[in-house]
Amino acid sequence: MSWLETLAVIGLIGFVIYQQLAGQLLQGRRLIVLPVVITVIGFLDLRGHHLGSADIAWLTVGAAGSLLIGLAFGLIMRLESRGGVLWGKLPLRSLWLWAGLLAWRVLVMVLAARTGAHVAASSTPLLFTLGLNRVGQAVVIASRAMLAGIPFAPEKDGRTFLGGVFGGADREATGRY
Repeated sequence: MSWLETLAVIGLIGFVIYQQLAGQLLQGRRLIVLPVVITVIGFLDLRGHHLGSADIAWLTVGAAGSLLIGLAFGLIMRLESRGGVLWGKLPLRSLWLWAGLLAWRVLVMVLAARTGAHVAASSTPLLFTLGLNRVGQAVVIASRAMLAGIPFAPEKDGRTFLGGVFGGADREATGRY
């Protein structure tokens, strides 16, 4: 990954943090499809490198930790129905999870470098692990929304992603879940 790509990932992370702390309507495609796309792009980027057994081991460890932190993000996200659709906001304490995610990535990079796992120690896995983190968050949020019967916010074309899954369950517009 070039320095420009790394800078773009850092900018993307900053934008995501800002949006989630400010709160926003949650659209299904953006919540679910975008992280899957980022994960696939990151995985395909890894395929272009020679991966030794140490790289595979550290990539697996790093991916598992990133995914678990993503699940934690999904659990602490405040979800509610606004105007009959899903709205979410991360509490300020979620910054500790972002710090944990960064610390986890740095720890994996340091340990990977010490064992000769040069790909795992580089910035190459950033998109892959960030994508998995966002997938973990999306799985928990989507599950919580479905259990509460709150549909995703409409997409730009007016349709609701997975709209049929929610079955039109009526909820109070100000209800918290």
